[in-house]
Amino acid sequence: MLISTMAAAIMNSTARHVTETVHPFELVFFRNLFAMCFVVPMMWKVGFAVFRTQRPWMHVSRAGLNTVNMLVWFTAISLAPLADVVALGFTAPIFTTLLGIFILREVVGLRRWTAIFVGFAGTMIVLQPGFDTVSTGHGLTIVAAMLWAGVLLIIKSLSRTESSLTIVAYMSVLMTPMSLIPALFVWVWPTWTELAWLALIGVLGGVGQYFLAQSLHEADISAVMPFDFAKLIWISVIAYFAFSETPDLATWIGGLIIFVSGLYIARREAMLSRARTKPSPSVQP
Repeated sequence: MLISTMAAAIMNSTARHVTETVHPFELVFFRNLFAMCFVVPMMWKVGFAVFRTQRPWMHVSRAGLNTVNMLVWFTAISLAPLADVVALGFTAPIFTTLLGIFILREVVGLRRWTAIFVGFAGTMIVLQPGFDTVSTGHGLTIVAAMLWAGVLLIIKSLSRTESSLTIVAYMSVLMTPMSLIPALFVWVWPTWTELAWLALIGVLGGVGQYFLAQSLHEADISAVMPFDFAKLIWISVIAYFAFSETPDLATWIGGLIIFVSGLYIARREAMLSRARTKPSPSVQP
């Protein structure tokens, strides 16, 4: 999980550097293209059987929503301080719970509602509305977190019938052509140096996803997710040396509050899920 967070931090920092000369929409296309090159060798071992599915349109919906999420996310990275983007990105589990209430009709108890309100309080601390102007980058980060929450709900639904490799395979194959469409409207051929940076972004994205999936395979989510906060630490260090950005105290406090509330929601949902799937004791005659 630490390797995954480090890969994500370096990828986002590299994206900030590249968006100074390359449009974010074009960056998203190359990110998906090079990430697909990373995933294809793993799919090659399994063969075309990995694409067998009874829910093709659900995969298309996931890929489409995730493409829009990436477009918004990398645009936000080009506009807002990196630490703020990462801190606000921790709101995704909160939005996932809210969407689950309205879309999946899930029942949420007092504990998770409390965590939701605490998480939004942390968001307000980072944004500081009324004291500082909320930038377009901050707003886009919130939108990206909401979109990612929708993607997580679709993944949650797909995981009931599809293997993780099938989900990743469809994501890689579908998102590359989908992201090419908006990129064509702003297309400028990258230089060889820019292309090298874009390749690095794609590889780091693939590495981050792989180690995230592997960490969840090796350990329970409640043991793994606390390390996700390392993203804010890595990104703050990199942003300081690379872009002279220093996160203020509000970002650290708000980010920690958002993260803890999201972590509690994730752990609570995992506990409830295990309770629902636990077989009831048999009644002795």
